Amino acid sequence: MSSPLSDSVTVDDVDARVYVVPTEQPEADGTLTWDATTVVVVQVRAGTATGLGWTYADRAAARVVTGTLAAVVQGTDVLDVPAANEAMTRAVRNAGRPGVAACAVSAVDVALWDLKARVLGVSLVGLLGRAHDSVPVYGSGGFTTFDDATTRRQVEGWLADDGVAAVKIKIGESWGSRVERDLERVALVRHVAGPGTDVFVDANGAYAVGQSVRVERRLRELGVAWFEEPVTSDDLAGLAHVRDRALADVAAGEYGWTLGYFERMLAAGAVDCLQADVTRCGGITTWLRVAAVAEAHHTDISAHCAPQLSAHVGCTVPNLRHLEWFADHVRLEPLLFDGVLAATAGRLHPDPGRPGHGMVLRGDDAERFRVA
Repeated sequence: MSSPLSDSVTVDDVDARVYVVPTEQPEADGTLTWDATTVVVVQVRAGTATGLGWTYADRAAARVVTGTLAAVVQGTDVLDVPAANEAMTRAVRNAGRPGVAACAVSAVDVALWDLKARVLGVSLVGLLGRAHDSVPVYGSGGFTTFDDATTRRQVEGWLADDGVAAVKIKIGESWGSRVERDLERVALVRHVAGPGTDVFVDANGAYAVGQSVRVERRLRELGVAWFEEPVTSDDLAGLAHVRDRALADVAAGEYGWTLGYFERMLAAGAVDCLQADVTRCGGITTWLRVAAVAEAHHTDISAHCAPQLSAHVGCTVPNLRHLEWFADHVRLEPLLFDGVLAATAGRLHPDPGRPGHGMVLRGDDAERFRVA
């Protein structure tokens, strides 16, 4: 019997669909508000096998997939995902690679890796190679629009239902203009979480550099262990300035679109832990390279959002610290996909017995959220 390793199997078709899932209530962080989450879902087919990927991005990413990337990927060997990734990266050069195009490339790349694993009849983590059997998650949400009762319920749910060892909330409300309110909310979370749980905060770049230093000094009193994007991640010197003066670990990187972005952030000494989003940075192909660059800088990596995809890549690198159990995505992913993982004792365990990442797009249940 011939095997896919000896007989070429090529990509037949690439499809992109857009889904919009409303939030349960309006949400905000320090610098943005929203009431829905948009997901661009990509399916890549070869014969009877289908690979699935997605990105949390504007619906314009679907146009990039169908209008530019599909023609590049069709006909490529399903085993040669890095070659397809390189071809896609070159194809979007003049379209503007950072942002929407990078998200589109990421979704297709994830789908291609999933397809390769399914064609070979192995799990995605088995194909990539495990460094860990499971990955730790931290609860993430605590939006600035939440009242105290809602924040309390969310934190209690993470602790009781998911067994997390750390929780994160948004601060920097109204572009850093409500510091006292920020600190009151952190104090609430510290009280609810108790002394045995780490408390993280994410300002989404809302503070100025000097303001971040002053806020961090007050966060120390509340035992905050992680200060994410105290200033915009575009200000590497500012991040390094805050990091030099902080006791909490400074983290950033979720808006990295290219490998060079992460190298510059690490070379600047801007972070204690690097974040990378598999649905933004160029997919699994690039995420693994980012993790290697971080390891070369003796730095941990944390997987940003998209927990159902992040769990699989997170298991493959030795320097993973944790991944983000982001409330919006935790709620959304089971609405669109079957086969999602549940957190057990604060960890996700990818199933080595399921081909690919083990998820499939739900049929009629998902269609109610489809817009294109």
